[in-house]
Amino acid sequence: MSSYPRNALADLLPPGVCFIERDWLSSNQILMVDPAGATLIDSGYGKHAALTESLVRAQLQATNSARLLRIINTHLHSDHCGGNARLQQVFGGKIRIAQAEARTVACWEQFQMEHTALGQRIERFDADEFAVPGEEWQLAGVTWQVLAAPGHDPDSLMLYCPSHQILISADALWENGFGINFPELNGDPGGFDGQRAALDLIARLPISVVIPGHGPMFSDVAAALSRAYKRLAAQQADPIRHARYALKALIKFQMLDRERVDEQQFVASLNSAATLRRCAELTGRPLPQAYAESINELVEQAALRREQALLVNC
Repeated sequence: MSSYPRNALADLLPPGVCFIERDWLSSNQILMVDPAGATLIDSGYGKHAALTESLVRAQLQATNSARLLRIINTHLHSDHCGGNARLQQVFGGKIRIAQAEARTVACWEQFQMEHTALGQRIERFDADEFAVPGEEWQLAGVTWQVLAAPGHDPDSLMLYCPSHQILISADALWENGFGINFPELNGDPGGFDGQRAALDLIARLPISVVIPGHGPMFSDVAAALSRAYKRLAAQQADPIRHARYALKALIKFQMLDRERVDEQQFVASLNSAATLRRCAELTGRPLPQAYAESINELVEQAALRREQALLVNC
């Protein structure tokens, strides 16, 4: 697997593929442009839906694309599908999700409760099309294979373009790690095995460039996989470490969303988010201690800061 300078990676993409890098509250987006219209991969978090709309509109204009035909979600976490409702309202087009998640969206109240458990928000949308691993799609004039990527989300999908050796990895592989393993946190002992299966699949593919769900594109896939396997082994060996990591990451996500909050009220609100409470319980510490330690570590790492009674995102 070759490694390329970062500024050369865009040249490896087909002409109709536009990469939109976002921050860590919203996922990255990829716009696939065809003569009949464009397809957007993932739509970011709801808080940033207006910005996502403007970014997509600018790319549509820059590529002379007539319209947005559809949105495809790699998985249904709020930072990947939170912009669906607004983009569909503004641009029209269909929404395609994994077939395995069809019932999830159909049972919206339950789906909304799952996001409430994470302390996150999502606006209702309806899915029109459904994807199954093993399918092949024609997007931006090239063929993309639909691949399963269990682990972070058991029904997550990746897209792989053999002709250009491009992998859209979602949260199965970042340059430095991968997404929280929610199945393990929810008591599914196969979550880590799913993540390993996703990494093993990636390792078998010839890849020139990875477009991850978060962070910049990268080409040193061997190094990224090495780091990912080491992280996975450490999490499997010490599930408490994974729970502590997850708790910190979920608190940071909430602070990216809220930006500035009364710390005492914020800590009290964490107990109402069932998944965060579950992470705190899995650390083996009393809940107040688990929350305090996570926040203190984020402050020490300059990810958060304190201003008197306030907790502020950095």
